[in-house]
Amino acid sequence: MTAQIRKIIETPKGRLRLRKPSKSDGSDVWDLVARCKPLDENSMYMNLIQCDHFADTCVLAEQDGKVVGWVSAHLPPGREDTIFVWQVAVCASMRGTGLGRHMLAALVERQVCKSVRQMETTITRDNDASWGLFRGFARRLGGDLSHAPHYEREAHFGGAHATEHLVTITLDAAADRKAA
Repeated sequence: MTAQIRKIIETPKGRLRLRKPSKSDGSDVWDLVARCKPLDENSMYMNLIQCDHFADTCVLAEQDGKVVGWVSAHLPPGREDTIFVWQVAVCASMRGTGLGRHMLAALVERQVCKSVRQMETTITRDNDASWGLFRGFARRLGGDLSHAPHYEREAHFGGAHATEHLVTITLDAAADRKAA
């Protein structure tokens, strides 16, 4: 097994360990995402691939050996200055503790993100929790947040999914990221 990046954080609900996932975490991640409505569920195989192939840009949060949080992200090809966050999942018992923000901060502090100057994600207009997380993260970093429709209901989803807005957060120097 490759060396795992680990970070211990304190939350109002106890001590958590943030780390890179491994392929053995795939089914636990799949189960967590399934319990975090309204997140889109992927196949268990997809979560396994994320844990294995994209471990450097994903964050898993554990409490007493149980998976309680997950961030999946990747560096888009040819864009070393951008980290794209696919999903943030926090189990119901840990919501409101700042875990999502801590996982995003741990992600951008990693060596793999040393050249990253912006974070992107997509959010549907009605996902208040995600808007709150990313607006709060940008505010704590002193970064600018912008957004615009990106994957549109009719043009990209055949009318079967709400429009996803591309949210972009500019990130300051790495030293400032630790404040998040």
